[in-house]
Amino acid sequence: MKHIFSSIDIGSDSVKIVVCELYNNKLHLLAASSVKSKGIKKGLITNVNDATISIKQAFNEVESMLGIKIRKVIATVPSYFAEFTKITGEISINDENGIVKSDDIVNLFQVAMDGKIKPHQEMVTIIPIDFKLDNTEGINVPIGLVGSVLRTRAILATVPRKNIYSVASVLDSIGVEVVDVMLGSIGDIYSFKNKEINEQVGAVINIGAETTTVSLYNKGIIVKNSIIGLGGKRIDNDIAYMYKISIQEATKIKEKFALAHKRYASTSDFYEVKDGSSTDIKISQYEVSEIVQACIEEILELGRKEIGILTNRDIDYVIITGGTSNMANFEYVVDDVFNKKATIGSIRLVGIRNNIYSSAFGNIIYFINKLKLKGKSYTMVDSNDMEDLSSVKKNTTSTSNETMLERVFGYFFGE
Repeated sequence: MKHIFSSIDIGSDSVKIVVCELYNNKLHLLAASSVKSKGIKKGLITNVNDATISIKQAFNEVESMLGIKIRKVIATVPSYFAEFTKITGEISINDENGIVKSDDIVNLFQVAMDGKIKPHQEMVTIIPIDFKLDNTEGINVPIGLVGSVLRTRAILATVPRKNIYSVASVLDSIGVEVVDVMLGSIGDIYSFKNKEINEQVGAVINIGAETTTVSLYNKGIIVKNSIIGLGGKRIDNDIAYMYKISIQEATKIKEKFALAHKRYASTSDFYEVKDGSSTDIKISQYEVSEIVQACIEEILELGRKEIGILTNRDIDYVIITGGTSNMANFEYVVDDVFNKKATIGSIRLVGIRNNIYSSAFGNIIYFINKLKLKGKSYTMVDSNDMEDLSSVKKNTTSTSNETMLERVFGYFFGE
């Protein structure tokens, strides 16, 4: 059976969808789409009708690539007021032979989270730190092992209920089932994880359109995050203000002409545009790159300071991601601010190098890890659609009474 997974990240600037296939324990990109979003402000849905249109457009785009309908997704929800709480739990193994089964994992997490969720908050996920079976510590996947008492230490991630409902209700209205919800900051780290990160303390700075998320991780597990009310659109606004041009023109200049750092910008290369009074003006690449560099330095400096607020421990790594990090010469600004102690994220999947997809892609990896922990097999595409998908790939020349939250979380706790 093919294992297909789809993930959506609804942002202020764009709606991103990623669809991957897990084959021989390796992920392969099937399709990815990114469309400009409307009705979304600072990651929150402010106009349901406009947001729905944008989301439908993103689905239409990726579905046209695949030749099938996407009916199930992992959805990234806003991380405003997210809380990360360390929890512990202990259960006795009921199997007569003492074999740990998937139901034991579910029961253990339920015991651990009991009474830990505040009013008006909802669980997003439980990230296990480790397991202990009898006297054996440091276990990552206990299924199939034999013992009598199973314990866990874990991180419980919660957000306000409205963060989940705002996303799940829109997707539900267009006939898309949310099988799991996730935070972008969890997806980000899974996009870039390696053996070193699993042993270190570090941070990820995700520069979004209107906000920047700073997340702290201990051994690859998120422990804190915060949101800065400044993002990539600050660059557009500053360019528009300096040259008295429209935001649309400023965005074009940022994306197609300006460099993130002035070091290699040309003083003799110009971009011609009309200002607000319809006067033709020429914009120097060097000058506009100075404006861009100043904006990025401000955002990164705020991120650097925020890391210091989140922890007083020495940081082993800082990874920068988000759409703005794709700009040419961005690495030079990172080096200036962090003294070469930070890097730009690089998604290790052929066909999806753009960092705007880091959250959506990483959440697929995390979801698959949850399946492995529970010893489960799953796919988000049914058998009929699977046949259609296979035929499309062959023909291409290039590579009830349940509440909404019960449906969302039923897969994790109840199957």
